[in-house]
Amino acid sequence: MRLADYGILPLALLFFEELGLPYEIESIRFENIKQPPLTDINPNGRVPAIEDPNTGITVWETGAIIQYLIKQYDTERLLSYDSLKEYTQCSQWLFFQVSGHGPFVGQAGWFQHLHQEKLPSAIERYVNEVRRVLGVLESVLSKKPAPQWLVGDRITYADLSFLPWNERLDVTLGVPREQMFDGFPIVKDWHERMASRLSWKKCMEIRARLMEDQGLDWHGMPKDTKSFQQYEADIAAKHAEANKAAASKE
Repeated sequence: MRLADYGILPLALLFFEELGLPYEIESIRFENIKQPPLTDINPNGRVPAIEDPNTGITVWETGAIIQYLIKQYDTERLLSYDSLKEYTQCSQWLFFQVSGHGPFVGQAGWFQHLHQEKLPSAIERYVNEVRRVLGVLESVLSKKPAPQWLVGDRITYADLSFLPWNERLDVTLGVPREQMFDGFPIVKDWHERMASRLSWKKCMEIRARLMEDQGLDWHGMPKDTKSFQQYEADIAAKHAEANKAAASKE
């Protein structure tokens, strides 16, 4: 299996590890994700994307990648169920994560750290939405017998889909790490059980190595970059310089 990524949010990698699948990573620099060869795989110019030599299938969008890996390779139902009720519930939680959890966490992080100006109303909106989603998780998990999982009585891909975004809630919410789950003790315990898995620890080691190799900070931009706008300007300048050099050789 071939994985195109740059390490900032290693959810696809987590499922390779959990399912024991062989893989190789093609690390794509952030400034190159909007051009070939990545756009030949994903026309939207986003990572992750996978290419499976066993089936000849290419998949992009994290939720679709998870569904593909589970359907094709979770033959022993390590992270899923084949019964209709639990199958549907797992799918439901995955859709909630990709549509109602990840985007809010991402926007909260953007307005906290990357937007060119501080907009307190935007920060408040998205931080409140993240906390609302955590409240939904807390409410559902609180009704489950210990150890609490979203579906059935064991961990599934539904649980794991929330792990990477929740891992950096301290940065996203702008609070000390020990306070990022304040008010949500069951979510905290649920998250820590997943974060203690060997698969996740390996993913974080790989993530740290990839980002260090590329000189990236926690948010995926080069270290010492002050804003996303500065980064975009730097990328545009590099592309312009490369195009000028290519034109001079013609």
